Amino acid sequence: MNARRAVLLLVAAAALAGCATDATESTDATGTPAAKTPAVQGTPSASAPAGNTPDGTLLVADFGGDTVTFVDPERGAFDRVEVGTAPYGLVVGADGRAWVATAEGVAVVDTKSRTRQARIPYETETGPVITGEYRGGGMGIALAPDGRHVYVGVNVPDAEGVLEVIDTGTREVTGTAPVGRRPFDVDVSPGGDEVYATGHDSFDVTSVRTDTLRTRRMEVAPYGTEGGLGSWLKPHYAVVRPGDGKLLLPFEGERLAVLDPRTGKVAVERMTADTHQHGAAMTPDGTLLVVGTGPIASDDEDASLTVRKPDGTERVVELDGPHEDVAVSGDGRTAYVTGGFTRDGYWNGITVVDLAGGTAPVRLAAGERPLGIAVL
Repeated sequence: MNARRAVLLLVAAAALAGCATDATESTDATGTPAAKTPAVQGTPSASAPAGNTPDGTLLVADFGGDTVTFVDPERGAFDRVEVGTAPYGLVVGADGRAWVATAEGVAVVDTKSRTRQARIPYETETGPVITGEYRGGGMGIALAPDGRHVYVGVNVPDAEGVLEVIDTGTREVTGTAPVGRRPFDVDVSPGGDEVYATGHDSFDVTSVRTDTLRTRRMEVAPYGTEGGLGSWLKPHYAVVRPGDGKLLLPFEGERLAVLDPRTGKVAVERMTADTHQHGAAMTPDGTLLVVGTGPIASDDEDASLTVRKPDGTERVVELDGPHEDVAVSGDGRTAYVTGGFTRDGYWNGITVVDLAGGTAPVRLAAGERPLGIAVL
């Protein structure tokens, strides 16, 4: 913990930051961030399947470009659709429509025919359309249980974020609510009556009532808020536990913050990966998956995927290089971890992890700095 606090104070003194400053990110001749792509197993690309997109296909948001990429989980990428600048999060409904949060608006993609149907502009003013971790526009995104509304967390540079509500029938923004700074993740309660926006730079989760859009801020800071905007020890992604509706927010491979949205109280459970953590997902049997992006202090471990059973026991799967987000196959046996990462060190692919541990992780070339991911 001493090393982490030292890092926190150094970063806070450097400049405005989220997980750190963007100054270390390498660029190509055009000024675009350059991907760092380690050796990748599997076939880099596959032929596009005839007819509708097969079930089990992966869809990733290409944060380093302006597309979403369709990926065969065994053979690699086979198609892509232009959606808008720097797509971040995405969510797919039962009807096969994907809703993608980009810097320019929320794109609507028919995943069966692999075509973009619309792009819905934000009501919130987010400044010029740019790329990078601190760009304005949509970040976390979620779909109501009944499929009638999409909720997107909109980043407003140097200001509080906004939750925008989109009617999926009319494809129009029908309401907005203030939330925390840089809403990395958006989740919905099991009953659909509340939406939760995780404010990365404000150390909080904002609860928004879906009927009235009334808000309530709940601080989630198991390490405190020392360092402010420069701190590494902030919330990133959350998972809503179906059984009791509590939010699970991992921190640093050391602490799992369990937020009760009814009371705003936070309990802390021990974790074991000892690495900076971002994306999270839950399997059908209640196993929590958490992506470790790699070290932020000298005593940290490398990138990993934590597989945490409902009883709290954990298995840590080593990953090669930074990763960002994770999705689970329909049968709960396989995890797909994106290599996009919001920081320097990302790579253009997905790691496929056998959750039973029977086979070693396999890397697939896929997308352009792939961040958000869903299984179709």
